[in-house]
Amino acid sequence: MIGKISLAWLQLTYQKFRFLVAIAGITFVVILMFTQLGFQDALYLSATRLHHSLQGDLFLISSQYKSLTSNQSFSRTSLYQVLGFNGVASVSPMHLGFAKFKNPENDEKYSIYVIGIEPDKNPINLSEVAQNLDKIKIPDFVLFDRKSRPEFGPVAENFESKQTEQIVEISPFNAIKGYRVRVVGLFSLGPSFGVDGNLIVSESTFLRIFLNTRNYEMIDIGAVSLNPGVEKQKILENIQVSLPKDVKIFTREEFINFEKKYWATRTPIGFILNLMLVMGFVVGVVIVYQILYSNISTQITAYATLKAIGYSNDYFLKVVFEQSIILAFFGYIPGFAISLCIYNFAMVSTQLPITMSINNMLIILITTNFMCMVSGTLAMNKLRSADPADIF
Repeated sequence: MIGKISLAWLQLTYQKFRFLVAIAGITFVVILMFTQLGFQDALYLSATRLHHSLQGDLFLISSQYKSLTSNQSFSRTSLYQVLGFNGVASVSPMHLGFAKFKNPENDEKYSIYVIGIEPDKNPINLSEVAQNLDKIKIPDFVLFDRKSRPEFGPVAENFESKQTEQIVEISPFNAIKGYRVRVVGLFSLGPSFGVDGNLIVSESTFLRIFLNTRNYEMIDIGAVSLNPGVEKQKILENIQVSLPKDVKIFTREEFINFEKKYWATRTPIGFILNLMLVMGFVVGVVIVYQILYSNISTQITAYATLKAIGYSNDYFLKVVFEQSIILAFFGYIPGFAISLCIYNFAMVSTQLPITMSINNMLIILITTNFMCMVSGTLAMNKLRSADPADIF
């Protein structure tokens, strides 16, 4: 009696070139799904980098806030009112906005994200920022994100090699004349799908850059730090009741999830990445189905013979499922290896956090097996219709 595993393996490898082509097809689908999932994760991780870097337990934003790249301001009075609640230790206002940054080498201008903070109430939990807080207290002194995209010029490289201040020009989008600031330090945050580079400045410098366009009274995010041991959710509910209707309050997790939801459901890139992931699965099902269907068609005489001597459709179903698992296994391994190279290349090229995670590895492994199982189930229709009387 032929062993079931042996039969599945022998039928797949009977024509070695066809087997290799089949593995290549599944490998391509695995790479496609890994790439889509990697970019999807990079979208969410990059969009919430600043959120993860903020110090605070609760965060106030405008009710019109959509995301960091399309935020709305609210009155700082609402933030300072929070100090009146028991359990609140401190508050930190933040200003956010896009400006034009002139590349010092070729004078081309690119959009950069400017983050304004009060140095004495620093809401950003990055060691490099904390080390340079005294420097940016001086007006027109700024910190530059060393992970910004290369179109801003070799600002970080020149600063690190020369260890001297660099004068750069920045201005609001509606300004005719640029405003000169000095780069006096570096930090690491990185770009996202909506932000190419970052600057951190003091509140006074931010208002100088956006002169006549931003009001001191208006802020974009308010970070609230609580005393140790207090009940966060209870304080949040108490504060929410007293806040004006044009202000929302979130915990850190809620703030991060709010940003993710925006990119997942309200932007074209989020929709496209989700759609492409589904399409990759569908394409995989079709490819594996064609492989198994072709293999069954080639071996239909052998299957009809086995059916004639008493083997049931359940037996054939197990054989086809075993073939599916073999194809999934041999397609996953090279797909995973090639995807690692693609991730590394894409991360270096885009500065986005495209990294391989155990979660993604398991998701694609399970999806690949499920994809092959679905294809195997569909291909079984060919076997069920095989009648030994017709074959012989």
